[in-house]
Amino acid sequence: MRVAIGGFQHESHSFAPLPTRYRDFIETGGFPSLQHPETLLDNLRGSAMPTAGAIAAAEEAGCEIAPLAWGFANPAGPVTREAFERITALIVAALSRALDAGPLDGVFLELHGAMVSDDFPDAEGEILRRVRAVVGPEVPITASLDPHCNMTALMTEMADALVPYRTYPHVDMKFAGAQAMRLLLRRAKGEGPWKKAHRVVDFLLPITSQCTMVEPMQGVMDTRAAIEAEYGVAELAYCFGFPYADFPGCGQAISAFGERAQEAADAFLAAVNAKESAFQGGVLPAEEAVAEAIRISSNAARPVVLADTQDNPGGGGHGDTTGLLAELIRQDAQGAALAIFNDARSAAACHAAGEGATLRLTLGGASGEATLEVTATVEKLTDGKYTLSGPMGGGNRANLGPSARIRVAPGVQVVLTSLKMQAHDQEAFRSVGIEPAEMKIVAVKSSVHFRAHFQPIAEKVIVAVAPGPVVADPATLPFTNLRPDLRLRPGDNRTFGG
Repeated sequence: MRVAIGGFQHESHSFAPLPTRYRDFIETGGFPSLQHPETLLDNLRGSAMPTAGAIAAAEEAGCEIAPLAWGFANPAGPVTREAFERITALIVAALSRALDAGPLDGVFLELHGAMVSDDFPDAEGEILRRVRAVVGPEVPITASLDPHCNMTALMTEMADALVPYRTYPHVDMKFAGAQAMRLLLRRAKGEGPWKKAHRVVDFLLPITSQCTMVEPMQGVMDTRAAIEAEYGVAELAYCFGFPYADFPGCGQAISAFGERAQEAADAFLAAVNAKESAFQGGVLPAEEAVAEAIRISSNAARPVVLADTQDNPGGGGHGDTTGLLAELIRQDAQGAALAIFNDARSAAACHAAGEGATLRLTLGGASGEATLEVTATVEKLTDGKYTLSGPMGGGNRANLGPSARIRVAPGVQVVLTSLKMQAHDQEAFRSVGIEPAEMKIVAVKSSVHFRAHFQPIAEKVIVAVAPGPVVADPATLPFTNLRPDLRLRPGDNRTFGG
């Protein structure tokens, strides 16, 4: 059996300050860079990405693999026309060459599901449409998805099955890739084609309410598994939505694949709707969050973890806003460290000055938010290269460029890098000589992914709201293209068109 494997991942924030360019798929920080057919297998096989799981499942089944192209870039603004067309063309061209070499029994794609490009708001739907046009209606196609996917009817129509990760933080990416490959092989061996059902949920879900480690989402995902088993469907795909994409397909969606797809989709839709009021999660303004962290940490044996959710690079932030950092300094926090602060200019200045130097820095500003003037002591310099060890990214190599640990107040340190990456892994601190478990306050530029590695060491987790584009309340964004019946908050009867 011969299968093709490729991918194109991006999570696009329609209102983020900076677009996603072709070079962003090459300078990826803690994720593999753009891969071509000759490099894909070797460079992704040992990673934490879904494609690693798909490769393992295909090889275990004795398949011949025809590698395609694969690309990932950190979340930011919409993907430029050039980047979308170049990378999609690489995938389609490799697929055409694979077909020239012989028949294919199936195609696996690692997708995100929340990509918006200059020309295609449903970018994954367009990718799947192009791949389907090349291979024809008989060759099965499956795809793994990030559950922050805005899963559309077109995506469901073009694929034989879609398999989102089950977790947020995403600690099962390889499992989802392997599961999508297993379904592909079932189809290639003659099972199906499966019936399909697609449903949308009529309220947006804030990112901070989507964590599967806590209720209500933990229970919702248990219900998903139970309904999938009860109705015997091959896959009951549930995507939480990425509530920063301004197009009609934005929001939660369900797609079922199997003989009883319609029944399974309806049952799960009812279960999600029944939990609506429980999704109204709370966050604290930065001033209150820092004060609470200082209060708790004064008598705690473990660190308080502060999440700077609105500057989350995993949601489209640039990782360089200064609101939470300024508040830590203003309130004279002790034993505090913040990561990852993305500022190549300041990192270069630290490297020029050398370890032990004291210099004035203007932190931030590239994303358009307020800058912060500090007097910084350079405590450690690194090349920004390290291996992630946490449940989500373990095995991935970070390459964040010239980096530094700086002290900006007696009790406040900052991990400064030249490229952005979400702080979902403790190695972001350890790489510059900070042991997170020994700190009083650990501040991370992240919304939820950090919980997989930081929650086990935390006395308490506090989600803080400071200025940044990944707003905790998406209803405050200037949407213009959502579907008219979509409600912008759980428990709020007002619709986008109303």
